[in-house]
Amino acid sequence: MLEAIKYTSQGNQAGTIVLNDNVFAVSTRNKSAVMYEVIKMYLANQRQGNASVKGRSEVKGTSAKMYRQKGTGNARAGSRRSPVRVGGGVAFGPRSKDWYRKIPKKKKRLALKLALSEKAVAGKIFVIESLSFDKPNTKQAISIIDSIFGSSSSSISNKTNVNKATKLIVTDDSNDNVIKSFNNVPKVIMDRADSIYAYEVLKAEYLLLTEKSLEIIETCFDDLKINRLLNTDKQRSETS
Repeated sequence: MLEAIKYTSQGNQAGTIVLNDNVFAVSTRNKSAVMYEVIKMYLANQRQGNASVKGRSEVKGTSAKMYRQKGTGNARAGSRRSPVRVGGGVAFGPRSKDWYRKIPKKKKRLALKLALSEKAVAGKIFVIESLSFDKPNTKQAISIIDSIFGSSSSSISNKTNVNKATKLIVTDDSNDNVIKSFNNVPKVIMDRADSIYAYEVLKAEYLLLTEKSLEIIETCFDDLKINRLLNTDKQRSETS
């Protein structure tokens, strides 16, 4: 049973919290292969694929022969739009392409749980009670980060490169004051609990979850719990 260190809203350590084994202690035979395939497809889907140039049939210009075939002393030329001429079309240039590949839903969910499990086993997941700001306050945000990940923290054994490490903060909703407070903090990225994905979890060195976001993750990605709820609803509908 895995545990994560819990902090108060001010960044003071307040014991530990138990993590759901169905989400944070998942394993499979080809773990690296699953995460590689999902992340490769995700990165491919980020490509715009809109690099394109005009060929000789697309550039502006007349199709008439430039000058007569013989008698001028020049090399034979048939078109001003030839790729060998300035202003002509490009030969074998890039064309627009759709790089999108649909990621299987089960594989995507499995890759996320494998990434979360990897962080949980390494002790790089931390939980904070809540993040709330009356107004955007970067100074307060940095204070919370320093109290959890800084030199005074006893939860991180190797503090050599902790300031250079990327930290992913997962919230339960889109609070503008919280987002603006952490927006200017270097090496900090943010996302909502219901939209996190494997790539950003692996890209970050440490994860900081609010208690509510942890509940959302365990509810959304615990397949056994979801199946139990579905079976219960099915039984109720059959009896009624």
